[in-house]
Amino acid sequence: MNTNLSQGAKFYNDVVAYFDKAAALTNFEPGLLEQIKVCNSVYKFYFPIELEDGKVKVFEGIRVQHSHHKTPTKGGIRFSNFVDEDEVKALATLMTFKCAVVDIPFGGAKGGIKLSPIAYNAKQLERITRRYTTELIKKNMIGPAVDVPAPDYGSGPREMAWIADTYATFKYDDLNALGCVTGKPIGQGGIHGRTEATGLGVYYGTREALENAEDCKALGLTPGIKGKRVILQGLGNVGFYAGKFFAEGGAVIVGIAEREGGIYNADGLDIEKVFQYRKESGSILNYPGAKNIEPSLAVLEMDCDILIPAALENQITKENAPRIKAKIIAEGANGPVSKEAEEMLTAKNVLIVPDLFLNAGGVTVSYFEWLKNLSHVRFGRMEKRFNETSASNIINMVERITGKSLDQKERKILTHGADEIDLVRSGLEETMIYAYNEIRETKKRDNRITDLRTAAFVNGINKLGVSYQALGIFP
Repeated sequence: MNTNLSQGAKFYNDVVAYFDKAAALTNFEPGLLEQIKVCNSVYKFYFPIELEDGKVKVFEGIRVQHSHHKTPTKGGIRFSNFVDEDEVKALATLMTFKCAVVDIPFGGAKGGIKLSPIAYNAKQLERITRRYTTELIKKNMIGPAVDVPAPDYGSGPREMAWIADTYATFKYDDLNALGCVTGKPIGQGGIHGRTEATGLGVYYGTREALENAEDCKALGLTPGIKGKRVILQGLGNVGFYAGKFFAEGGAVIVGIAEREGGIYNADGLDIEKVFQYRKESGSILNYPGAKNIEPSLAVLEMDCDILIPAALENQITKENAPRIKAKIIAEGANGPVSKEAEEMLTAKNVLIVPDLFLNAGGVTVSYFEWLKNLSHVRFGRMEKRFNETSASNIINMVERITGKSLDQKERKILTHGADEIDLVRSGLEETMIYAYNEIRETKKRDNRITDLRTAAFVNGINKLGVSYQALGIFP
């Protein structure tokens, strides 16, 4: 085995190995499995940007479309110095299976620009983002029916708004132009609930894993989220919101790891206060009442019930896996557990809730945003008031018949009509619950499957295989 592989190459090799392991448990012929595995399109390009001092800098961009079994393809755009072809191919491959596992009708894609966002001001980042988008437009690699990017590490709603505006400038006659990208600001075609979607999906998926008493008993845990001790790695968008919803569900956040180090308090940490403290001081270290832990990866080895790695790939490896004490690892990030580490942890009876299911909340709500852009109407707009009026009429009738009246608080609860955020969260919750139980049933049906990741890949391969067969290309 080549030990000099880059992190991206190791990540991609792990994803391919997971696929091969699951593919061997299916009944599709080798040619079809090969088609499902490979990345269909890899576009790597370079483009110049003139900076304010008159100097020209050349940037590397990439966009990978892994599967066209369904279109459009879908996947985020990373802004990072660590972007490389293998990493993007791995992420695009995961996106295909992620969409299949949660029944989102997209093929997988991913993209990136090799740069450090903090090294450039807003004006420079806008020019870089718009030029990157222009390059995709020239190759017909973006569009609401072609390929729909989204935010990823280092990018956010601002960058998505620049992409949407650039696309609309070139495709001014496309009625559905706003659907060319998701994760946009609300006022520019975005959707309520997208910001916290991935973190909330992590919560819903882990909560469902803890609903089954038999599974919990095997882990030495009581059912339910309440009272579970949680360690978070990463206080970015995914980690923060996952921690927030876990805390609201009754869990105790005992440890948090970030780039500068980590903190631990067995009695619990207030995640919102820690977030604000880091915002003001630039570090989570020396947070009042918590013990500093350095290096930050050491926090992952502290005592807890649930460990949520929500940063980057390859954070739990064969080196630190033997010291992991968590009973459940909930993968908020993509590829945070290496293949070797997974084998060691599974042997220790640690339940790994895999990334291609657990962090699918972002693409699920992106799907809702895409549907909103194509339908040109906000969710809830057509039915909210009608449902409230209907519920109010029923309550009025019951009150007249019984002679009893509800107070204003009770009436407000019962007559509330679902608005966009209610519908988005309800749809996300249903998606995560259904997908988890589908994965669990696959694992239970086949005694050759010993982990949820393999079960999820088997589900994904089966769904892709049926799609390709429907095209009439494969028997």
